[in-house]
Amino acid sequence: MDTDRASELLKGERERLEAAIAELAAQAAAQGDEPGDEGSEELYQKEFDEGRSADLREQLATLERAEARLAAGTYGLSIESGEPIPDARLEALPAAERNIGE
Repeated sequence: MDTDRASELLKGERERLEAAIAELAAQAAAQGDEPGDEGSEELYQKEFDEGRSADLREQLATLERAEARLAAGTYGLSIESGEPIPDARLEALPAAERNIGE
């Protein structure tokens, strides 16, 4: 994949992730942490949001590794086999680290 296209894809992915993280943080701030009994629905939502936040942080870490591979000239190569990752996969998942099936 062309370096400029890879950079563009990674930039778009970073913007998406950072916006999702900021939105989740804003929702958490709006809900507040009031002491007292929480209903099961509120508790479920809080736990769901915490899981979503952890997932987004992991996706951001994966993206940062992809950006480092781009800078090192190894972007688009599987971290397992060293084989090229198809461009179609990178278009769909810019931070992909492996080929399907690895």
